[in-house]
Amino acid sequence: MITSDKKIRQFQDSGAVVLRGYFKDWVEPLRQGIEKNLASPSPYVRDYTDTGQGRFFGDYCNWQRIDEYRDFLFQSPAAKIASELMKSQNVRLFHEHVLVKEPGTTIPTPWHHDQPYYCVDGRQNCSIWLALDPIPQQTSLEFVAASHRSNEMFQPERFDRSPLYENSKYRTIPDIEANRDSYEILSWGLESGDAVAFHFLTLHSAPGNLDIDRRRRAFSSRWIGDDAIFAVREGPTSPPFPNSQLEHGEPISGDDFPLIST
Repeated sequence: MITSDKKIRQFQDSGAVVLRGYFKDWVEPLRQGIEKNLASPSPYVRDYTDTGQGRFFGDYCNWQRIDEYRDFLFQSPAAKIASELMKSQNVRLFHEHVLVKEPGTTIPTPWHHDQPYYCVDGRQNCSIWLALDPIPQQTSLEFVAASHRSNEMFQPERFDRSPLYENSKYRTIPDIEANRDSYEILSWGLESGDAVAFHFLTLHSAPGNLDIDRRRRAFSSRWIGDDAIFAVREGPTSPPFPNSQLEHGEPISGDDFPLIST
């Protein structure tokens, strides 16, 4: 076992847990991979330019063409850690997601949770958000503790807060920012090589990167466990996985979602 029983309980109970130093040897290789990604984005890229000097770059599903990403996903302890936190015998890669907020980027990541955007249902899942630069607590990810335990799915939104799906059956996310005292909010300052693991249903957000000298690069790996099934949503999912032949409710399988040996 890599993680402790305490960390597993925290993940299961709170929906988010900090992981200190597990990935320090992978920081430089992933930084190199991100530079390749920035130079050659995928068709899925999201690249937002701030009114000032800032830039918010996001891209995903590049592990098959960027060696550093593939090496991390298949050789690092991430899959083993995810299987322990999820309490899953098996673990599959769902996808990877790179997020870069350049110095001076004021664009925040609004409150949301991930599962309504994804083509997957099931309780055994885990994102491991790995910091590749030091991140002070005041600009780090924030999580609503235990928000995953309600099993409620909130309406997915774009960054401008417009609904992603028209006539969605899900209700809108509560205004967490205006009522912060009503929630237990978790956040941690991170050093390079630290990570935060969280459930796909855990509500979270992140402020902009107001540091004028330091980038904020993160590599997020998303993992699914034994109970994962394919889900058809109300509109295009993110990522879309256009080549998948899975039907709604089928167990997740196939080349898009490789089984990782732990």
